[in-house]
Amino acid sequence: MDYTRPEALVETQWLAGNLALPGMALIDASFHLPTANRDPKAEFSIAHIPGAVFFDINAIADKETVLPHMLPDADQFAADVGALGISNDDHVICYDANGGAMAAMRAFWMFTIFGHSKVSLLHGGLPQWRAEGRATDSGNVTPQPTDYSANDFKVDRVKNADDVRQNIERATAQVVDARSLGRFHAREPEPRDGIRGGHVPGSINLPFQNLLHMDRYMRLRSADEILAVIQDAGIDPEAPIISSCGSGVTAAVLSFALHLLGHDTVAIYDGSWTDWGSRTDTPIET
Repeated sequence: MDYTRPEALVETQWLAGNLALPGMALIDASFHLPTANRDPKAEFSIAHIPGAVFFDINAIADKETVLPHMLPDADQFAADVGALGISNDDHVICYDANGGAMAAMRAFWMFTIFGHSKVSLLHGGLPQWRAEGRATDSGNVTPQPTDYSANDFKVDRVKNADDVRQNIERATAQVVDARSLGRFHAREPEPRDGIRGGHVPGSINLPFQNLLHMDRYMRLRSADEILAVIQDAGIDPEAPIISSCGSGVTAAVLSFALHLLGHDTVAIYDGSWTDWGSRTDTPIET
C-alpha cells in the first residue's frame, strides 16, 4: 500500500532541486522540551537550510494563556505568518532539527487548520539534509513581510479540556495519547513542573515513536507499517480520534500519519497533558 497523499512529504533530493523556485516557503519549526536545555532559535542562526525562516511555535501562539504554544486565533496566525514573508499561494515546506517528527508536524497541522492548501513536510528534516552534505546558511534572517489570510479555520480539528471531558461520558471519539508508556501510567515524571501523572480515563496509549523509524532522521514508517501500528494499538483509523500528548506537539505525529493515509479523522487536544494534568477538575487514571 502506498501513501494516499504522498504530496504531503517531500524528500531532501527534491527540495535541493526545487529550492530556488518561486513560491517556495521553507520554515524551520524546531522545538525542544524544557528538559533538553536547547535553544532552537540560536541553533537556527548557526545552521539552517538556505531560504528558510524560523517558525517559532512558542511565539506564533495564543498570548492570553499560560499553556505553552497554544493555537493562536486566525488574525494572529495571519499576521505572524505574513511577517515571515509567506503568502497564501506559497508551497510551505516544514522541517525541524529532529528529523520528520514533533514540531514540523505541529507546524504542518497549524497551516492546514487555517486552510493553507499547499503544505508539505521535509522527510528526514535538517538531520538528513546535513548528513547528505547539503549546504546550510547561518545568521539571522529578516523576511520581507507580505499579506496573508487565514479565513478557513477548521474548528472541528481542535479540541479542549471540555471536549475531552464530554467525550469520557459519550465516547464518541477515541482518545489517543502519544506520550511514552511510562508517562501514560505515571511511572515516569512529567517534563514540566506541577503536572500530575497518568492519563485521560479510557484513552489509548500509542507513543509517537512507534510511527517513525527512530534513527537520527526519524522518517515516517511505510503506509502498511503505519496502519499496522495503529490497528495493533486497537485504534480504528476511520473513526473519530482525539490525539493528545504532553502539550499538543507530538500529538501531531498521529494526525500527520493518518493524513498521509487519507484519513482526516484526527483532532488535536491543544494543550494536551500540560492542560489536563495541571487542573484539579479533571479525572485521571494511572
